[in-house]
This record gives sequence, structure tokens and C-alpha cells, in this order.
Amino acid sequence: MKKTNILYWTFTGLFAAFMFVFALPDIVSSKIAMEGFTKMSMPFYLLPFLGIAKTLGVIAILIPGYPRIKEWAYAGLFFDLIGATYCIFSISSPGQMVGNLAFMAVPITLGILAYIYYHKKLKA
Repeated sequence: MKKTNILYWTFTGLFAAFMFVFALPDIVSSKIAMEGFTKMSMPFYLLPFLGIAKTLGVIAILIPGYPRIKEWAYAGLFFDLIGATYCIFSISSPGQMVGNLAFMAVPITLGILAYIYYHKKLKA
């Protein structure tokens, strides 16, 4: 139980930190976020919405209790990551593709591990 709890909070903390750090540029519509959206031909008005949604998802997975809200938060954060991965994949040149996909594998892996240990923690 103790090992599961430690691993759960480790993976959840890393996943939450990663998602929050990348939500901040979206919230303030920073130059780098706007450049990325320009490359993908996406409207800028989505940036603050996505940033706030990610931040709310991070808060939801960090607050103890509320299992149904956590499930929705994990789903939303994964939809965001899968969508971002697809968008990055679609605009990457062949030389950049491997590096970009490897970078996106980090938060996806952390999220999967956090989710797995969340359910292991619930069962214990």
C-alpha cells in the first residue's frame, strides 16, 4: 500500500507539473504558443481555453477524493495530449518527427502511470 501510494503521488505530481507548466503559456497566449498555433493554422482564441482547461484538470487530479471528476480530468488531459501529439506529428518534417514524438511520449507515459497507480490506490 505504501509503495503504491508513493508511486501514485510521484507519477501524479510529475504529470501534473508537466501539464501545468505547459498550460501557462497557453493561458497568457505567449509568443511561443502563438507561433505553434500559427504553424498548425489554428485560431488563437483556443489558447486560453486550452490552458485553463489543462489547469482545471491538473487541480482535479491533485485534489483527494472526487473519483468521477478525476476520471473526467484524466480523460480530458489525455485528449489534450493525443490532440497535441497528432498536431505536432502533422506539421513535423521527417527529421523532427522522431524527436517530437519522443518528447510527447514523456507526458503520455507519466499520465498512463499516474492513472494506473490511481486505480491501484483505489483498490487497496
